[in-house]
Amino acid sequence: MSTEFVVILAVVALLLLLSRFLVPGLPPKGLAARLTAWDFSLAAAGLLGLILHCASMFYQPFVASIPGSAAVISQINSMGTASVIWYVVPALLLLIGLRRQHFVVLTVLAAALAAVGVTMYNGTALSTHLNTVSAAGVVVAAIMFLLVVPPWQIKPEPLQS
Repeated sequence: MSTEFVVILAVVALLLLLSRFLVPGLPPKGLAARLTAWDFSLAAAGLLGLILHCASMFYQPFVASIPGSAAVISQINSMGTASVIWYVVPALLLLIGLRRQHFVVLTVLAAALAAVGVTMYNGTALSTHLNTVSAAGVVVAAIMFLLVVPPWQIKPEPLQS
């Protein structure tokens, strides 16, 4: 995974975050969903787990600097059952944490996460997998920055017809 890839993904996520503060009407009142503290914790744990999985594969020296991480890195990089579990559990935690979102939003997220998993474990070309990771990263960032109302913020009023 190139540095350019990570920088582009980070810039897209930053632009989505900035739009949250700069664009009036975000989050959209009809689509925004407030998370409870528990939901937020589950989503955050899932997101951190997915980042750990990706970093263990592409930035192993960075993750190896965390004490006790050698076994986790080994399990993830084995691409076996343990690696699948290390991917699926955080993906499910993220979906469960965001369960209050509109079902279409959850469907898009589930499809993006499934596509990443399929391209990771079925021998797809690395470039295809990285494109899928990029798309999933944008989907996650868009949901988190444009549709989620955190527990400490008041939920926007619904749209009036």
